[in-house]
Amino acid sequence: MLDFLDRARGAVSERAELPGMSLLEHLEELRRRIVHSVIYLVVGFFVAYGFHEKIYGFMERPIKYALTKHHQPALLNYHNPIDGFNMYLKISFMAGCIIAAPFVLYQVWLFISPGLYKQEKRFVTPFMVATVSLFLAGAYFGYRWVFPGSLDFLFTFNKDFNPLIEINEYTDLFLTVILGLGVTFELPILVMFLALFGIVNARFLWRNLRYAILIIFIIAAIITPTPDVLTMCVFATPMLVLYLISIGVAFMVHPSRRRKKKDEAAA
Repeated sequence: MLDFLDRARGAVSERAELPGMSLLEHLEELRRRIVHSVIYLVVGFFVAYGFHEKIYGFMERPIKYALTKHHQPALLNYHNPIDGFNMYLKISFMAGCIIAAPFVLYQVWLFISPGLYKQEKRFVTPFMVATVSLFLAGAYFGYRWVFPGSLDFLFTFNKDFNPLIEINEYTDLFLTVILGLGVTFELPILVMFLALFGIVNARFLWRNLRYAILIIFIIAAIITPTPDVLTMCVFATPMLVLYLISIGVAFMVHPSRRRKKKDEAAA
């Protein structure tokens, strides 16, 4: 841990010596990027709201399939007349965030790019493509396999009871699983930045593999919708694979590797 903190302090000190903007200029740049991001989110919300019934149909499909399979009425319920309206607003906002994500991520990149060296700025395109692709891969993994499998398990386990599923509770469960896995799949991106700044390297990640496995299973236990070990392993397995991929990413982008290649080219 002390080694990790020393690396973080060293990375911050090294970046502080880069010629760039003053503190006030950084704050002004941050304000500008936040304003642009909010505008993109608002536009994304209204675009998504135009398709809110189709989005709900897409979100409703796993529960309808599970209810039909277990011979239950394939209809969700509400307790308050405003529940349906609130649900449409919620899913439109989340879908709007996904639509605006590439543009918001680009604003993030524009904000941090002054703290990067010239050779590091060439990672902008891989950063954008990898971030969006990994999030969509995680969300699809959850929608296609994890969420339907969890619903099937729960309905089988609760076969002695009559389900009364409320639309807002179902929406919260759906978003927790799908967005949780989408965000979890961004692990290689986080590691890429930490390695890019020299805070972690492949050896550090490999040496702490057993702690990483423990943390991954704790995260899987938190976000999994069912308490069984099988579902937790289904969540944890892709995260372990992503962690191993992250070790390769850290090896590729770490500054020591770039310095070594530069020295070899100069020799």
